[in-house]
Amino acid sequence: MTKQLDTIIVGAGLSGLTVAHKLRLKDKLHSLLIIDREEQSGGVIRTHRQDGFISEIGPHGFLDNNPASKLILAETGLDKETVKAPLMDFVRYVYLHDKLNLIEQTPGKIIMAPLISWPAKFRVLADLWKRPLEGDPSIAKWVEHRFGPALLPFIDAIFTGTYAGDYETLTVGSVWPGVRELEKKHGSVIRGLIARWIAKKRTGDKTPMNMPSMTSFAEGMARLPERLSEGLSAEELLLNTDVTAIARGENGWAVKTGTGEEYRATQLVLALPTNEALRLLAPLNTGMPMQKIPEARIASVIMGFKGATLPPGFGFLTPEVEKRFSLGCLFSSNMFPGRAPEGHVVIETLVGGKRHPERLNLDDETIIERALADIRAILDLPNPPVYTRVLRSKSGIPQLEEGYPELLSWRDALVRTYPGLHLCGFGWEGIGLNEMMKAGTRVAEAVLDAGGSASAQAEIKGIYF
Repeated sequence: MTKQLDTIIVGAGLSGLTVAHKLRLKDKLHSLLIIDREEQSGGVIRTHRQDGFISEIGPHGFLDNNPASKLILAETGLDKETVKAPLMDFVRYVYLHDKLNLIEQTPGKIIMAPLISWPAKFRVLADLWKRPLEGDPSIAKWVEHRFGPALLPFIDAIFTGTYAGDYETLTVGSVWPGVRELEKKHGSVIRGLIARWIAKKRTGDKTPMNMPSMTSFAEGMARLPERLSEGLSAEELLLNTDVTAIARGENGWAVKTGTGEEYRATQLVLALPTNEALRLLAPLNTGMPMQKIPEARIASVIMGFKGATLPPGFGFLTPEVEKRFSLGCLFSSNMFPGRAPEGHVVIETLVGGKRHPERLNLDDETIIERALADIRAILDLPNPPVYTRVLRSKSGIPQLEEGYPELLSWRDALVRTYPGLHLCGFGWEGIGLNEMMKAGTRVAEAVLDAGGSASAQAEIKGIYF
């Protein structure tokens, strides 16, 4: 006889682990099972450790400005294990016009910085009378319309670093839904931001506008899913098991696996990357607006150097107009201590992305050779690296392009139609770790609400290089 559980969670990435953590914290008697096809939990989070060098295959960290994430760190004790790199103290660069251009982070310094001409700076103010474009325009089209073409290389760099994407196909309603709503409501982004500032003042909110810090852990980002997994018993975490089908029954949900086993639960959480979830949902015949969304893949070229000196800061990003081999470079040993042996530095160069998937077909030796030549043309690295490695992620980065807002609307309608079904994970509402922890928290609350649905409100997110 198949045991009836309270909740089955498909996916042991950060979203699924967050749901399990919250359920266990708030109801110790809640019976749950997490199923994942990988050998270890963590999803897109993977840390590589070799010869004293620590590098990331997936996300390098998350900003410490999200209340849901802060609470999870406090609940697990991970707040005592964090290492942080304040954005205010660590400079960032955009490689443009054959040089590294420092990106300032405070409004006054941004205005005075010689990144664009003064006429181009005044063109930004045209946002005050530009009408919103119809439909869901691309980021590139939207930024040029509202603020002028001079900002495009810098915006390109932002989305190269965040999505490894193409800002000609990423849409504003998909990646900046809060900004888009602000624009439509006030007719201008600048007017909308001023209105928000005035409203905040009227409420007496005196919270200072501080720059956040990039957060990680001494042994790398894998520590986060490792800690969240520690509270699960062997009966609650089933790895190396692929889920092949889901079905709605009289008493909840049935989950079938590739081993022929079937598990049943009142509540089902699909905490999966968007395309994996869509694959399982397709047989429900729910009027799904698309079968999958585009993805971008990257390779990280890890290079360690002895006795080298890197520029201060996080690293740099390269817009497409520069026609470089790499998308950018992270100065990992600058960001967090202990990433390289004493007397060494380590950098992580990103290759591929939405625009150049063909580069990932190159063998490791060629990728290293071309990435090293590319970086040496920018940085002072006279000596050969003492350590090299190409890390290729199994997961693609979801690209939030045309039709994505409609997909979210369909998802929200779906969970209202099917009681006990919940969706979250990599690509739903974004790709950041903060978004995943926030969504996982919200889904856990809906599960404990016995059939409630979890939906997100559009947020105004900060823009950080």
